[in-house]
Amino acid sequence: MKTRAVRLYGANDLRTEEFDLPDIKDDEILVKVVSDSICMSTYKCAILGKAHKRVPQNVDTHPTIMGHEFAGDIVKVGKKHQNEFQPGMKFAQQPALNYKGTMWSPGYSYEFFGGDCTYCIIPPEVMELGCLIPYTGRAYYEASLAEPMSCCIGAMHACFHTEMGSYIHSMGTKENGTMALLAAAGPMGMGAVDYALHSGRNPRLLVVADISKERLERASRMFSAEDAAKIGTEIHFVNIAGEDNPAALLRKYAPDGYDDVFAFAPVTSVCELASAVLGRDGCLNFFAGPTDKKFSAKLNYYDVHYNSAHVIGTTGGNMSDLKESLRLSSAGQTNPAVMVTHVGGLNVAAETTLNLPKIPGGKKLIYTHLNMPLTAISDFPKIGEKDPRFAALAEITEAHNGLWCPEAEEYLLKNCKQD
Repeated sequence: MKTRAVRLYGANDLRTEEFDLPDIKDDEILVKVVSDSICMSTYKCAILGKAHKRVPQNVDTHPTIMGHEFAGDIVKVGKKHQNEFQPGMKFAQQPALNYKGTMWSPGYSYEFFGGDCTYCIIPPEVMELGCLIPYTGRAYYEASLAEPMSCCIGAMHACFHTEMGSYIHSMGTKENGTMALLAAAGPMGMGAVDYALHSGRNPRLLVVADISKERLERASRMFSAEDAAKIGTEIHFVNIAGEDNPAALLRKYAPDGYDDVFAFAPVTSVCELASAVLGRDGCLNFFAGPTDKKFSAKLNYYDVHYNSAHVIGTTGGNMSDLKESLRLSSAGQTNPAVMVTHVGGLNVAAETTLNLPKIPGGKKLIYTHLNMPLTAISDFPKIGEKDPRFAALAEITEAHNGLWCPEAEEYLLKNCKQD
């Protein structure tokens, strides 16, 4: 079986190549990858190469397949797993394996297992850990995006609060509390907003702060104040660009500070702002992972001591978070498409990954069997003036508030040439 894949050979060395996969063993599964969304963690892996903790030291001679937010169809099943999985099944997968104390993961560590490819081999540890999930949803991209959504879900589950005189920790964000999401008008922030509003544990006040006017305007269209008010949440999108005292601005909405604060960028000013707006018994979640191992920022230790400030950090989600993500999106309670602003084919995956911070917008969604430029959804109407396929995609997405949707995916896969 031949596959075409984006492979990592070292720092800033990604190559799109065709090569042969070995025959699967009795405890392995061959899959066809349909969709993969590009994560900022993949960019970090690409620029660090061997310096990344998940990348093997022999990657220069045994390159690994990039991408970990992927979904597709099962093609062939080894004898050991034929009672549970059959060819033709759709699948989702949890890439955070944590197998026998290792940090190996698809998209970082495996020579024949990753998302930026046409076909790959699922190794036995994935089934052993229960990380390969039969998927019955309509759209492949929702299964791909279940992983980044699970990171947002896990982050909110990991927050905790206490009561004076008690050592019991109440897990999760504070129900009917106040929440601030900082540097949060990007893709992961939008996923967090979606979950915060629709998890059944919504805050009474939700403030989303960022420095990008365009991203905030898009976010306010995705999550209107009127819709939030229907479930009892007052929502504000606040531009703090150029503010001399952003903490004072955010505290106008919550004078006593916020119960839950999330920092979505590894930037000193964002982290220090998170500390400055934290209320009593507040929980600060440092969500964004830095590449600098010595990254630090000031923390108000007076608040830690006297105001019971809690500081945590989360990375990834667990199986429970992933299944919750799939359940909520399948039921239409959350819409992971709020993360997506661009779609493209495997031919642009390497370039997109290496330039991810420079490309505006949210998630970049790759359909691995297509040869297609990276295209902003907002550009569909203009491109559609010359290409009727994009005119149709523009019409479909405009009917869904400008968002990617199952109908758009089905049209794209049916009408664009696949490898």
